[in-house]
Amino acid sequence: MLIQSKTIIHSDFLLKNHNTFHIQATAEAFVEVDSVRVLKDILKDNKRPVQILGGGSNILFTKEYYNALFIKNGIKGIKIVEDDATSVVLEIGSGEGWHDLVIWAVEHDFGGIENLSLIPGTVGASPIQNIGAYGVELKDVFVKLEAFNLQTLDIQYFTNEKCQFGYRDSVFKKEAKGQFFITKVYLKLTKPPHTISTQYGDISKILQDKNIEKPTIKDISEAVIQIRQSKLPDPSILGNAGSFFKNPEIPIVQFQALQEAFPNIVGYNTEGGVKVAAGWLIEQSGWKGKRVGDVGVHERQALVLVNYGDGEGNEIKALSEQIQSSVKEKFGIDLMAEVNIL
Repeated sequence: MLIQSKTIIHSDFLLKNHNTFHIQATAEAFVEVDSVRVLKDILKDNKRPVQILGGGSNILFTKEYYNALFIKNGIKGIKIVEDDATSVVLEIGSGEGWHDLVIWAVEHDFGGIENLSLIPGTVGASPIQNIGAYGVELKDVFVKLEAFNLQTLDIQYFTNEKCQFGYRDSVFKKEAKGQFFITKVYLKLTKPPHTISTQYGDISKILQDKNIEKPTIKDISEAVIQIRQSKLPDPSILGNAGSFFKNPEIPIVQFQALQEAFPNIVGYNTEGGVKVAAGWLIEQSGWKGKRVGDVGVHERQALVLVNYGDGEGNEIKALSEQIQSSVKEKFGIDLMAEVNIL
């Protein structure tokens, strides 16, 4: 253990409690930072490779030991930096839990992210993934972010355009991958009256069952939480990282050909073609609920790979590759992992 400017850098640090798959792995060094100043102090003399760790909900460890410095994001704080009659702009520390932010916004009657309730992970990870659910994506409310360049140790700002947001994608998963530590995120949320997004059937059904005709953002948030809890396993009980694969987008001609062979195939029109439900593809390939050793595919949601207790990262990776191979063979579609595999 090394103490650097009152910040403790741990040696041979166990990572099992810092990833939602609960995979056992060890980091050569581990430190938690709560400010840019501490981050800069840690990195100015660092010689090791750097790995940023947020909530650990989108990562799969496949090695027993990592010769790297793992930096845990502990930068907190939520404050209003712009305020007018119709909206507010929030400045959020990147280490805040995403769902904690959603609950805070709903309690303050600020709208725009209630459909993103119960998504795991930190605020800092949200733009990397351009998180989305039930008709809403982060880019819809995103203003800018502040990021620390891990090489130059300088602060840079990324606008919505500069982030190059796509479906579960951003510049931080492409040319800027591994180069930045996101420190703050700025979001623009609405004041009442809000525009409520209920077009997804599951939300509408829950509201109907509760006889709610004029839903509030709190009603929407609670409906989304209910849906997610009914479909997705709690990672504190059963190790998982949520949806393991992205929904693939294919040309409409390819989808129409698949419809002839598989009339029940599930897809949604997009600007570029058709987005096919990856969960449906996996289920039709015979994987839903299947267990291989101590890992498997969840019984209620085929998109979710799970660790039943003592599974290893390589076993989950191997399972994911078998699923990809099966889907490719049956449907001619390539599934891409949404989880970051290390």
